[in-house]
Amino acid sequence: MSIPVLLGIIPFALVLGTQATQKGFSTLEIPLLTGLNFAGGSEFAILELWTNPPQIMMLIFITFLVNSRHLLMGASLVPYLKHLPNKKVLPALFFMCDESWAMGIADAKRNHRHSIEDAFNFSFYAGLCFSLYIMWVAFTTLGGVIGSVLGDITRWGFDMAFPAVFLVLLRGMWTGVRNAIPWLVSLIGAIIAYLYLPQGWYVPVGAISGIVAAIVMTGDEK
Repeated sequence: MSIPVLLGIIPFALVLGTQATQKGFSTLEIPLLTGLNFAGGSEFAILELWTNPPQIMMLIFITFLVNSRHLLMGASLVPYLKHLPNKKVLPALFFMCDESWAMGIADAKRNHRHSIEDAFNFSFYAGLCFSLYIMWVAFTTLGGVIGSVLGDITRWGFDMAFPAVFLVLLRGMWTGVRNAIPWLVSLIGAIIAYLYLPQGWYVPVGAISGIVAAIVMTGDEK
């Protein structure tokens, strides 16, 4: 079940590596970017806003904002990981990404007949995290190395792999129209910002819109 996702990250890893090269990143700097951060959404956002010299505070803000969803993702794993020692939990959270989180949670829900600790297959999750991490760092670096040869690989539609993978993951997390409202609000906010605001601002606007919508809806339920 994980092989399509693993294969699906290859095209947009190559796109990211190529874009990083075009922004002036060296072959050493690309794996540092993707290996230390390991969050594709914020990495694309960083490159979108990259200038020379870079605006460090803006990049930190964008990275925090885009990656803030990991706070909620990590919190959702607490019931499954709280019985484990920190030497397992902390690496599990560091290597967590959208794909590994979504597939780990989905696998746990399929095993709902077991206790909550046993339902979460830590070995499956760890293996998926390790595979995604190695492939992401390796293929973003490869994209940087061969980027000058490939040229603009978006003309081959490689950039569509990124939204395609996320659409598949969202389908797996679908729990009804109401719970999907923050997704819709985020999408509308990002589209409006893309059309009317300076380059790159659609990322924080979309993220903030979705977060605010989720908070408002949570407050209404109380």
